[in-house]
Amino acid sequence: MVVVLNEQADTECPSARVEGERLWIDAGEFQAVTGWSLKPEGFCRGDICVPVPAGRAHEFVAGNAVNAAAFWGRMGNPIVHDAAREVWVLGTNASDRSSSLQSLEAPDFSLPDLEGRTHALSEQRGKKVLVATWASW
Repeated sequence: MVVVLNEQADTECPSARVEGERLWIDAGEFQAVTGWSLKPEGFCRGDICVPVPAGRAHEFVAGNAVNAAAFWGRMGNPIVHDAAREVWVLGTNASDRSSSLQSLEAPDFSLPDLEGRTHALSEQRGKKVLVATWASW
């Protein structure tokens, strides 16, 4: 079983197969994991489409499978995996991360309270919120 981690979720991908540095994922699972869908015009997310490089389609698409590692790298995003190639991380590139930091908008996250009820930051929209963090290192 291959697990793909990104900023949105940790997803088990039962259809995934690994061939060296290639991570082949069913196109439907790829869309669920990344938000990018495979269309005739290329990889699309919303109104943005990235064409598959001419003459190199076999590096990115095989039947109904997408080489997630090749696409992610082509987009300039970091991708790493563990030694066993069972856990893959699809990272965010530095310029996108910088844009998010400059917006001063916190990403949505959920945490449990002392009674175990989960609360999301997005539930606090329109209210003033203080987020205090701490780390031991």
